[in-house]
Amino acid sequence: MSWKRTFTEEDIRLFARVSGDDGEHHHVPDATGRLMAHGLLTATLPTKIGGDMNLIAREMTFRFLRPVFAGDTIECVVTLLEATPADGYSDIDSEWKCTNQHGKEVMTGRGTGIIRDRN
Repeated sequence: MSWKRTFTEEDIRLFARVSGDDGEHHHVPDATGRLMAHGLLTATLPTKIGGDMNLIAREMTFRFLRPVFAGDTIECVVTLLEATPADGYSDIDSEWKCTNQHGKEVMTGRGTGIIRDRN
């Protein structure tokens, strides 16, 4: 499963307001005029895919490898490693890799959770 998104300056400003993360690097452009996205804003890519699956997360780990800036297009590919049926739900284990428009990895991670059986 994959999803691609281009982050905007407005996305970064809105996430700063919602999260309360007012780090200067999220408000003041760098020497080349780029505004850095929050790591957890980038982490919304695998969570969007999980939401599409109706996944209830139990644990998520992220490794931030390089910064993401406004204007960057990030593609996230989530791989389902295991789905174990249980009573009324399935335990899910997954991993993901996010790359920018230049093919460079910006974030990797893993997650576990459950998907409830549909009645």
